[in-house]
Amino acid sequence: MTYDLIVLGGGAAGLFCAFTAGQRGKRVLVLESANKVGKKILMSGGGRCNFTNLEVTPAQYLSANPHFCKSALARYRPEHFIALVEQHGIAYHEKELGQLFCDESSKQILQMLLDECAQAQVRIEVDSAVLSASAVEGGYRVKTAQNQYVASKLVVATGGLSIPTLGGSDFGYRLAKQFGHTILPTRAGLVPLTLSGKPLEQWNDLSGLALPVEASAGKASFRNQLLVTHRGLSGPAMLQISNYWQPGEPLRIDLFPQGDAEPWLAEQQQSRPASELRTVLADALPKRFAQRFVELYAPANKLMRQLIPAERKALAAALHAWPITPNGTEGYRTAEVTLGGVDTRELSSTTFESKHAPGLHFIGEVVDVTGWLGGYNFQWAWASAQACATAL
Repeated sequence: MTYDLIVLGGGAAGLFCAFTAGQRGKRVLVLESANKVGKKILMSGGGRCNFTNLEVTPAQYLSANPHFCKSALARYRPEHFIALVEQHGIAYHEKELGQLFCDESSKQILQMLLDECAQAQVRIEVDSAVLSASAVEGGYRVKTAQNQYVASKLVVATGGLSIPTLGGSDFGYRLAKQFGHTILPTRAGLVPLTLSGKPLEQWNDLSGLALPVEASAGKASFRNQLLVTHRGLSGPAMLQISNYWQPGEPLRIDLFPQGDAEPWLAEQQQSRPASELRTVLADALPKRFAQRFVELYAPANKLMRQLIPAERKALAAALHAWPITPNGTEGYRTAEVTLGGVDTRELSSTTFESKHAPGLHFIGEVVDVTGWLGGYNFQWAWASAQACATAL
């Protein structure tokens, strides 16, 4: 069967690219290896799909080639996708930091994409794992267990390695290599950090406790919630910093991001001299966390008046640089995204077409562009898909 365009992958980028090309009169086929499309869309944002962010700039994206994302992001802005959402009557709200979520369910975003595909007469085949893809005269031949198809253009929107239970795989990277592309090293991104040994023993019984922190690694810094888990550390602050942190490198966690802890402790010492240290710290940290912190890092649970200046200073230092070192991450099993991927220096930033194989395009997560937590990766999916589809 012959098409103008075959899209490999029925996720956010693949479906968006398919209907956008279909609306422009192209005959489009989507091949999805899983038993249904959009599995990651359905689980995103706790089932409410954080579909974009109001404040999207290239600064929120990581890539070995940081200029690559600028063109696509400038041409398809959050307001364009919001207009589509509103056109479909989907109610949404801003949660925090510009993050937009569906009021009801992420199923609405997937249904919107499917409705657009239906309107554009896009054909979607599920349970269609690709056995081979090869260049033929005038285009590409794609074989599945059931059929073989030919198209003049082939778009790879297969995503990365994150969450293999939802279809994450290295297929897109293998296909890119087949056509001469460089794959930059991949690793799990937006992923919880793990503890081991003594640190894990000291903190894992506080699983479920959350507190505001500022987490820093290298030059990156994020202020948001930290969540203690039975495996280590999660929450938005940890997921964000995981994109920048490498095992073995220092990670800085400020448990008192609201200001300088030492003057605050001195003030508390003056105003509440008969209070226990752990009671005072419980005003700044969750009670159980404060108690554990005092057990581990304070000279003893002294009364405030008993603290000498050197002890107060050491305590403040521990609050601003929590002396805890993760040993790694939970890996692709729970990672929201995959860092690295197809080297963007070998793609056109305007059309996403391969510089090695005419008519072959790569979009979405499979390429080396990764956004922050908060709707940025969805916006990259929409923007890269739009850029590619309009160029076809």
